[in-house]
Amino acid sequence: MKKNPIDIWYEINPILGFIAMFVTQDIIMRFFFRKKIIIKNHFLFPKNSSIILAPTHRSRWDGLVLTMAMGRRVTKKDCRFMVTRSEMRGIQGWFLKRLGCFSINQLSPSLSALRYAIDLIEKKQQLVVFPEGKINKYGKKLVLKEGLYRLARLASKNTSPIIIMPIGIAYSEVSPRFRGEFCISFGEPISINDYLNLTIREFNKILNERMIKEEKIALKNVGR
Repeated sequence: MKKNPIDIWYEINPILGFIAMFVTQDIIMRFFFRKKIIIKNHFLFPKNSSIILAPTHRSRWDGLVLTMAMGRRVTKKDCRFMVTRSEMRGIQGWFLKRLGCFSINQLSPSLSALRYAIDLIEKKQQLVVFPEGKINKYGKKLVLKEGLYRLARLASKNTSPIIIMPIGIAYSEVSPRFRGEFCISFGEPISINDYLNLTIREFNKILNERMIKEEKIALKNVGR
């Protein structure tokens, strides 16, 4: 059976994935950060659940922090990042594509990109969506993007359970520095089936409050 081009384009390269994991987690993260705090609160996910990670976005380090806390070594699932089109350009884009990331036009998402994201959810993958839509370095109050809730609702028609995890990430300095600290705090999981009667605005308000709550916990743990 011939593969769909989009599946080939976004397939994780196992060799590159192994090298990237070793370099980033065992070398870069180990030596750059002096202290790493991960607060998970021992939540138990339903078996065979689809997980959407919804973290605050304060730095380009966020992706590596998430992968350390919830990547293949921990959950046996890769973190599949939905990123902006600008992040997929040049040599960085070449690597990101082969590590399972994919881009989406936030203003006018293509049907193929949306279908791909929904397929990942339906296949019980671990999707990472930054609801703020961009790096929000100083944690300014933003209106969350609508994509996460739309994707979860569409996917819920064909698969369940779908769990959304609000996450707060904080660093000991606004711009992470060598030998600094980070903390990542996981909030109580949200089962999308319990929120299907809400509007996007209502759901995003709940999600935003939970993300900010976890970020405050993370900030406290790094002394900010």
